[in-house]
Amino acid sequence: MTRIARLILQTLAALPLPALHRLGALLGKILYYLSPRFRERIRENLKTSQIAGSYQLYESLVKLCAAETGKGALELAIAWCREPDYITSLVRGCDGWEHVEAALAEGKGLIFVTPHLGSYDIAGRYISARLPFPLTAMYRPPKLAWLEPIMNEGRARGKGRTAPATGAGVRQLMKALKSGEATIILPDQVPGSGEGAWAPFFGKPAFTMTLLARLAQMNGVAVLWFTGERLAGGAGFHIHISPQQGEFSGEREADAAVVNANVERLIQRWPQQYLWSYNRYKTPSGAPSPDQA
Repeated sequence: MTRIARLILQTLAALPLPALHRLGALLGKILYYLSPRFRERIRENLKTSQIAGSYQLYESLVKLCAAETGKGALELAIAWCREPDYITSLVRGCDGWEHVEAALAEGKGLIFVTPHLGSYDIAGRYISARLPFPLTAMYRPPKLAWLEPIMNEGRARGKGRTAPATGAGVRQLMKALKSGEATIILPDQVPGSGEGAWAPFFGKPAFTMTLLARLAQMNGVAVLWFTGERLAGGAGFHIHISPQQGEFSGEREADAAVVNANVERLIQRWPQQYLWSYNRYKTPSGAPSPDQA
């Protein structure tokens, strides 16, 4: 199955970006109509966020999000199968690289943080290509086991490295940061029961990782948030990098609230490109309910 999947992804990666995006939008629309679970999850999460502001905009945004989700899924073929030089050529601009240069000048380790917004894998590959040292990305194994070797091979090319979301993976990230290197963390995945705290996410309690705050409080570390904005018409991508807003205090719930506030800030700029189909509000096995917490 891995061999077949690799062939399919390589075929998709060879398509021109506008064609790939049209195909991805079609895939998203098909899922919208054929998968009630996919459709209702987007509806519920968008309704909770109240980003749309009106019923008319809400209905339009639901369908637009489905199409953008399909584009994002097929973009993984490029991120995992194309060479770094080609991926870099798809990026039309980058705002905020001066924050990276300032941290490098001070010899700081870099924590790059991005939610599931826009093309986060392509943005990560672009950042990795511009850094003078390896970039280690933490990941959770996909539910489809046959997809994991393809994902790891794709992300570990060039200066890229991967670290599993385990104790060993956390130690790998800490070692990279102590060496003045860089890591990538996606902060809006629901963590395991002992790895998070409840904090508001668009006004509703969401179990939120505490790992980012722990790593950020290491000596000589800078935290930068980034987004790979997907440009219309398959025109490419634009990378946005900015310092974190708000400081970590060491108090779990307060730190989790800082994380979610930064995620919300980015989503509000590009709401149609967020992965609203993800079950952000689930309670992991063994974790207390929000009321108990």
